[in-house]
Amino acid sequence: MFNALKSVPFILAAALLLASAGASAQETQWQKDHPRRAEVNGRLANQNERIQQGEKNGQLTPGQAKQLHKEDKGIRKEERRMAARDGGHITKRDQAKLNRQENRVSKQIHGEKHPGK
Repeated sequence: MFNALKSVPFILAAALLLASAGASAQETQWQKDHPRRAEVNGRLANQNERIQQGEKNGQLTPGQAKQLHKEDKGIRKEERRMAARDGGHITKRDQAKLNRQENRVSKQIHGEKHPGK
């Protein structure tokens, strides 16, 4: 028997995937001019979504989500400071540093959403 409520998450995920594919196909001028910043900010947006999803489905407590958002906000502030130093761009070294920080937070998100794995 088909249960429409069970298929809603799948339909939403498919719609988000299609929307993101369309969005990436229409790269903005800012993204073209600042590819390193666009990559860093894209990862931050993805992590923000993962945190929100984890809180929404109960895998993260509000306190855990707040702390993870705080860490991501710190990375975003650092990215902006780095860009301000270099005429709106970030260097490869800056990008690598930010990616290491994002990797650490990404592992925290996974660890807190899936304890023991």
